[in-house]
Amino acid sequence: MSRWLTFAPLAVLAALAVLFAAYALRHDPHVDPRARVGKAVPDLALAPLEGGQPQRLHALAAGGPVLVNFFASWCAPCAVEAPQLNALKAEGVRIVGVAYKDDPEATKAFLARLGDPYAVRLVDRDGRAGIEFGVTGVPETYLVSAAGVILDKHTGPLEAADVDALANRALASGAR
Repeated sequence: MSRWLTFAPLAVLAALAVLFAAYALRHDPHVDPRARVGKAVPDLALAPLEGGQPQRLHALAAGGPVLVNFFASWCAPCAVEAPQLNALKAEGVRIVGVAYKDDPEATKAFLARLGDPYAVRLVDRDGRAGIEFGVTGVPETYLVSAAGVILDKHTGPLEAADVDALANRALASGAR
């Protein structure tokens, strides 16, 4: 019997290897960055940057489609996309900014320095809203319909071509 006990750890290890291999063969490790597109906006309430009562993201789209932009003052690509967001604002597109895992004072300084393209500024200090939206990194921009459905997602800093495409899609959805 003591001989079997010697091989027991090896047998357990082999069984675990078979179990993990079977799981890995059936599991698709591909992350779909657009998994939330076509689904409802998460039912979250975030505090405004200026303070006050939390606002529901779903309710912010009720007046017409909006762009929801996750950004941070510590994010270099967020500074790069600031002129594009300001161009969208100039075209009449309504943008909701969500300061992702950022200090509110740093966020205010960031917006004062680069311009504030946001109609509403919210704070996601703990990153929960980012998780619910499926944010993989900032900046990320979501086009949300008036019905509260995510129509499109752009990962990374917006460029001029992205601005045109998002503005056309937002305006076609009735963003003005």
